[in-house]
Amino acid sequence: MVWGCVSLPGMGPLRRIQGIMDKFQYEDILENTMRPYARNCPGRGFISKQDNDPKHRSKHIQNWLSRRHVTLLDWPSESPDLNIIEGVWAKLERRLVGRNARNSDEKFSQFEEDWKKIRLSLIQTLLDCMPRRCQAVIDTKWFATKY
Repeated sequence: MVWGCVSLPGMGPLRRIQGIMDKFQYEDILENTMRPYARNCPGRGFISKQDNDPKHRSKHIQNWLSRRHVTLLDWPSESPDLNIIEGVWAKLERRLVGRNARNSDEKFSQFEEDWKKIRLSLIQTLLDCMPRRCQAVIDTKWFATKY
């Protein structure tokens, strides 16, 4: 399992997760991976988006976000159609099909190598289609869309 982020300036950090992620491991990712990246992003600020996984919504993490003054985008539950990183993960999966690895370390290295090759144009395309995605979700009354 990996954690990654994307933003308008492009690909953010990628972090390998050992074992099953819990709220404490997630807090470490936020503190030591996401937060330093967000601080260095150019522009008008950084708004974080996370899904509604229980560890993300835990009181522990909500307190961390509040103490750090992290602006969090309000997000509907069960909404992968609206999450641009899902398009990034799909692209990476297609790139890795048929590439064998001897172990998980080698597979993560392949993943990391291809992560760094994701072009800003893909991120821009995914961001540009958000109005259409939002309308598609509204039209289906919050059911799955082609996205």
